[in-house]
Amino acid sequence: MTTIIDGKVAAASVIETVTSTAAALEREAGVKPGLAVVVVGNDPASHTYVNSKSKMAKQCGFNSVQHSLPEETTQEELEKLVAELNADPAIHGILVQLPLPKHLKSEPVIQSITPEKDVDGLNVVNAGKLATGDLGTGLISCTPAGALILINRIHGTDLSGLNAVVIGRSNLFGKPMAMLLLSSNATVTMAHSRSKDLPGICRGADILVAAVGRPNMVKADWVKPGATVIDVGINRVPAPEKGEGKTKITGDVAYEECAEVAGAITPVPGGVGPMTIAMLMANTVVAACRSLGRPVPKF
Repeated sequence: MTTIIDGKVAAASVIETVTSTAAALEREAGVKPGLAVVVVGNDPASHTYVNSKSKMAKQCGFNSVQHSLPEETTQEELEKLVAELNADPAIHGILVQLPLPKHLKSEPVIQSITPEKDVDGLNVVNAGKLATGDLGTGLISCTPAGALILINRIHGTDLSGLNAVVIGRSNLFGKPMAMLLLSSNATVTMAHSRSKDLPGICRGADILVAAVGRPNMVKADWVKPGATVIDVGINRVPAPEKGEGKTKITGDVAYEECAEVAGAITPVPGGVGPMTIAMLMANTVVAACRSLGRPVPKF
């Protein structure tokens, strides 16, 4: 019987720890964890994401600050705001919602966020700490950190002797995911669009993580019987069965057929997705604890 890995349940457990830690910080140190979210322009998807992050931050008892900047904001204005947030002791986490409008360069903005406040885990300092195995002082990119918690729920925290395959090599997910799996003692293969015999590589995986952005790419005959399959893809595809012009969300894994073979699998939606926002809250409370020299909660 295949285990369906419920991301909502795992995320709720993370949020519970975050909320109780935030309450203790306010009670014992008089400090609320502060999260500043910056969104530029009118992209509806970006505003939806930002609103859900701000709402969750309030729910966790944070000081939640949202900066909505107009489409015509200049590079200089955006970087000035980030510099002000870096200098504000009441703000422990800074998140700049991507993508930015086309006239703005995101990389200089992301790299200008102080590493200690980089709750998205995208600053090169945090990426470098993860790459060198320092999981104790950096901040880890939210989606891979959440995916690892789901893997730990099936296999425990020590992945010794297990083969893991990550399909996708992005800085946002693929590379940090591989580093986290390595730090947990898995034997890790990074596969991607240029890999030869991708199905064959995947068939050797005890843990298969798909993050390529191609709907239903991973088929049942790519999956080793009993493997754990983590689907990070979020793809909007036509859903004529719902009516003309309707769409639905699907992952990178052909869920129905792979669920027949896998030992455990994440659904889309409801798998990795809820973990991303939960780990953003976790990173913010970790940053607040560190800034006060207090012990960091375990998730």
